[in-house]
Amino acid sequence: MKKNILVTGGAGFIGSNYVNLISSNEDYKIVNLDKLTYAGDLNNIDITNENNYTFIEGDICDEQLLKNIFLDYKIDTVVHFAAESHVDNSITGPRAFIETNITGTFNLLQAAYQVWMKEPNKLNPKYEHARFLHVSTDEVYGTLGETGLFTEITAYAPNSPYSASKASSDMLVRSYFHTYGLPVVTTNCSNNYGPRQHNEKLIPTIIRKALNKEDIPIYGTGKNIRDWLYVLDHCRGIELALLNGRIGETYNIGGKNERENIYIAKTICTILDTIKPLKNNKSYLDLITFVADRPGHDFRYGIDASKIERELGWRADENFETGIKKTIDWYLEKYTNQSGL
Repeated sequence: MKKNILVTGGAGFIGSNYVNLISSNEDYKIVNLDKLTYAGDLNNIDITNENNYTFIEGDICDEQLLKNIFLDYKIDTVVHFAAESHVDNSITGPRAFIETNITGTFNLLQAAYQVWMKEPNKLNPKYEHARFLHVSTDEVYGTLGETGLFTEITAYAPNSPYSASKASSDMLVRSYFHTYGLPVVTTNCSNNYGPRQHNEKLIPTIIRKALNKEDIPIYGTGKNIRDWLYVLDHCRGIELALLNGRIGETYNIGGKNERENIYIAKTICTILDTIKPLKNNKSYLDLITFVADRPGHDFRYGIDASKIERELGWRADENFETGIKKTIDWYLEKYTNQSGL
């Protein structure tokens, strides 16, 4: 079925991987809306069909812009990635997270409602197949102890301004389904990694610092645990949820790859020791340095992805050990092509 898809934040990490993935679909006309803040980069876009793709530089906080896009491009599908997402930045500058993640999401929902629906619970006939997919995070659930997993019915308990803003946006999406009947689906994912991630994130930081022979900073004791999901596996899950997910439902997408942060650092250093060895028999492992822990640092995240596996047939193609090798190769090429690296 032909779709006019608005992808918000499509020049960022996950958004660009998603745009690249779906660009070969002849039935899709893609409008990529991105503010191009520090985390957005048009070099991330590598599409196969320019004729079905339009880029617009703009902000989801701009209500009139959104209304114009919905009307001008006859948008019937939204895949909403646009968000401030770096926890450290939310601690030092939370306002941008409130504005983009909450107000921006509200603006999108309201624009979709005004165009797609005649009144609450009644879609305009030409938008009967409309869909709004909201991409969120497992951080809205708070933190886990040594056992247990987040499920779709886990109570929300966000612990940072970032996760609180995402939790708020999730609740707005939910409210537009229950109040207005807007055809929404939400996905909550675990930590993504892979090509095109911004330099500030953990894995690119480890690789970049190692190649620069700089200290590799690891918070606290490095024992914090995350469930790691290869970005293309996530994008395939998003597409399944968009096409086949039940309206009003939430689907958790996780990699079943729980690893301590110190394991991540040691694994990357060990691989680099093999493929790009240092001189004088030194090891990148010697660069690992422990730094003061992040305020409110959640101990562990782990996702139960059985719902999306059971209902939509999703499976992750990569485990951490295969995905991290592909990721290192991509960043090795990127960083070694930059001056001074």
